[in-house]
Amino acid sequence: MAAVAENAIGAGDQFVRRTPPPPPPQQQQQCARSSEAEYQRDVRELVDLLSKLNPSAKEFIPSSYASVGHTASNAAAGPAAGGRRPNGRLSADAPVFLASSDYYGRAIVAGNRDVGSGDGPYNNQQTHRRKNNYSQGRRRFNDRVQRAQKEDCIRRTVYVADIDLHVTEEQLAALFGSCGKVLDCRICGDPHSFLRFAFIEFANEYGARAALNLGGTMLGYYPVRVLPSKTAILPVNPTFLPQSEDEREMCTRTVYCTNIDKKVTQSDLKEFFEFLCGEVSRLRLLGDNMHSTRIAFVEFVQAESALKALSCSGRILGAFPIRVSPSKTPVRPRVAHTMH
Repeated sequence: MAAVAENAIGAGDQFVRRTPPPPPPQQQQQCARSSEAEYQRDVRELVDLLSKLNPSAKEFIPSSYASVGHTASNAAAGPAAGGRRPNGRLSADAPVFLASSDYYGRAIVAGNRDVGSGDGPYNNQQTHRRKNNYSQGRRRFNDRVQRAQKEDCIRRTVYVADIDLHVTEEQLAALFGSCGKVLDCRICGDPHSFLRFAFIEFANEYGARAALNLGGTMLGYYPVRVLPSKTAILPVNPTFLPQSEDEREMCTRTVYCTNIDKKVTQSDLKEFFEFLCGEVSRLRLLGDNMHSTRIAFVEFVQAESALKALSCSGRILGAFPIRVSPSKTPVRPRVAHTMH
């Protein structure tokens, strides 16, 4: 009986799993500390990952999400379904996407995280860029407008050559007035000829085309030549024009001179005109550092002296031939500034 029981126990040992003896207390403490350290490390990684998320961000739903299968559910959900409308378009209730960095990869601080507030350097930079683009666009638009206006003015202007010295601007404007309304008439001295040339601007292109038919018309002692103009007449500052009858009378005694050598002084210019034309009552010599020559306004005592001065166009004064034409502006006396 005892032998049978011993055999049974021995046979059953092959099916019995014996538990290993427990580790010593010191090894148990090391395992516990190792598990605790691993747990703390996982928690720190999770906290670090969550800290990089935007707490105010909402669920981002791509625009391609609105399919036929989701139309009914989105219609029922309304704004809660990511701000989608049944027709697949974004609504005004859609969540605002807040970026954590700008275009250049720089982090957006809390002060300028609100895109719509207009605060912070990022928004100021974008606003400044938009203002610059607007200013450049407006400048280009103004340039195109000015260019178009200049081209239109050139089409309305004709060039008249071989004008007699004794022909005035009033007589020339009266001749071409039969072609259309004359807006401006400018006679200029030609340094290469004893005759003069002029530019006449009409109110429309029809007047300029009709004026071309007046080529060969006798005006004074010479037939004039009329051609389409390649340049526009520069406008005169209205404040420079005569403001009274006395100033208009002064213009009849005044000539406008250009292409004056910079070495020529005011005394040289006065002696030149007084020797050839008559007594000079007032003279104004002007120039700057941008141009190689200067201009002058010469007022004579007699109107006949101003007519004689027109024939001096083309004479050499200094190193250049001067150009003389009637003046549209009087030589006003200088205003003395008193010291207070």
